[in-house]
Amino acid sequence: MLDHNDFVVSALLEESLITDAALAEASLKAAESHVGVLQELINNGKVSARQVAMVRAGIAECPYVDLAQFDIDISNASRLPRSLADRLTAFPLFVLGKVVTVGMADPLDLKAVDQLRTALRAEVEPVLCEPEALRQLISRSYSLHADGDRGPAAEYRSAELTTGQEPIVAAVNHMLAQAIESRASDIHIGPDERELILRYRVDGTLQRKQGPPLSAHAGIVQRIKVMASLDLTQSRRPQDGKFRFAHQGRQVDIRVSIIPTVCGENVVMRILAGSANIKGFAELGFAPEQTDAFQNAVAHPHGMVLVTGPTGSGKTTTLYTALNRLNTPDRNIMTIEDPVEIRLPMVRQVQVNPEIGMTFAGALRSILRQDPNVVLVGEIRDQETAKIAIQAAMTGHLVLSTLHTNDAPGAVARLVDFGCPPFAINTSLLLVLAQRLVKRNCPDCQEAYSPAGPIAARFSVSASDRWVHGAGCTKCSGQGARGRIGIFEVLRMTAEVQRVVGAGGSTNAIREAARRSGMRPMWQDGVDKARLGWTTLEEVARVAAVEEDDAPDTHPAAALSDNPNALGRAT
Repeated sequence: MLDHNDFVVSALLEESLITDAALAEASLKAAESHVGVLQELINNGKVSARQVAMVRAGIAECPYVDLAQFDIDISNASRLPRSLADRLTAFPLFVLGKVVTVGMADPLDLKAVDQLRTALRAEVEPVLCEPEALRQLISRSYSLHADGDRGPAAEYRSAELTTGQEPIVAAVNHMLAQAIESRASDIHIGPDERELILRYRVDGTLQRKQGPPLSAHAGIVQRIKVMASLDLTQSRRPQDGKFRFAHQGRQVDIRVSIIPTVCGENVVMRILAGSANIKGFAELGFAPEQTDAFQNAVAHPHGMVLVTGPTGSGKTTTLYTALNRLNTPDRNIMTIEDPVEIRLPMVRQVQVNPEIGMTFAGALRSILRQDPNVVLVGEIRDQETAKIAIQAAMTGHLVLSTLHTNDAPGAVARLVDFGCPPFAINTSLLLVLAQRLVKRNCPDCQEAYSPAGPIAARFSVSASDRWVHGAGCTKCSGQGARGRIGIFEVLRMTAEVQRVVGAGGSTNAIREAARRSGMRPMWQDGVDKARLGWTTLEEVARVAAVEEDDAPDTHPAAALSDNPNALGRAT
């Protein structure tokens, strides 16, 4: 006699979602592994869980709901006991009047529907959901809201935070796991007068998420303080700390900042990129000629390479991509950072600590007595650090560092402002890279569009040319973008640039000399990437300025249209 799964397998065959050969192979493996044939088909990628769920819904003659496309209200967890939700794999998704739409793994289980009707004290409309997605929703909702068997107040009054099983612990762990899986860089937990606001920064944009109730705020802050080894008794002054969080077999470093506000302590957790996330220059968005210039500069045994841009523009990632290539047993690499964000094996990394006199300048002096080949200075902030870094670059060390300037030529002027003599800058400085990050079009939903007229005019391009943007889909959470890439400006210290620097030329004079030597403004690099469909002109306009003296014939439209692969491949 056929069971329900057999009907599903038969339907998959009839709809050509699987082949007879795939079914035969799955049947053999299922017998060996003691799992069902249907599960074996899913495990081996012959059919997706979503396809199976949709076929089940067709057989059951009930609607299918893809949970990924809806923002489910987790407060619905209070309507149904956790024990019943787990046992029936069911969750109240939507409430409309006296009717509750309940997501179920098996909506044909009429006994379960009756139990739900009794527990919810309402009419139940069952819909079918993917079982695993439903189980994740149940776990997340009851962890973040409260266990329906005990009620919110009882759950969040729990003072014990050490066993790893209490709701507060589960809530914090879930926030961290969800943020990591969403590729978030920061988690914001902010108390308001009537609610606790949870937001993740994904691809540079803050996105609001369903979070715990305001009553859980104190417990969540205390739990985070325990994890970061902060003072549990102090709530009236800022505190900073860090901890490591285990997720899917890897350790993720988390930096914590807590600051008191009028509504309570505000928490921001930065998810630090690990060395496993360091890839290559192409993945960062470098064009081949930019990669060559940067790699040639860092291949020098001595000299200085600077990366400039505002906070959050990817400077550290760029420098660590270079360090990763330089990190060989025959080189002694040392870094001074505030804070250390990425760990690399063999690299000696020093954390700045001004409270004990460990400043950038002081640490740099000490490091130079450690026989380094390569030194990374997290940031040149003052005259003393600038002069020591220049001296180190002139005496046989390769120095990598960052500055906060708007463009590459501005970095040279900043060194002059720090009191570095022009001859020393010309002797030591090899290259300056300025960069910004733009959102990358989601590859799963990109479509043709026409940029706004003023945007096209700003870059002297035609709005009728082929441009693409992301329309928004489940893969990108409706944002139209997934991930970010860099747009760059590379200033090489050519003889012409050195002549202008040596003569005390202004930033504008240095910029013009650099352009005559081949430097392309950052916005041009952005337009190139928009033409390739990687980003949009609106994104480029958001981060890159067009100088008034840019001549129309410097625009890359014509050249690039004849060579669509000019930038190479960045994945």
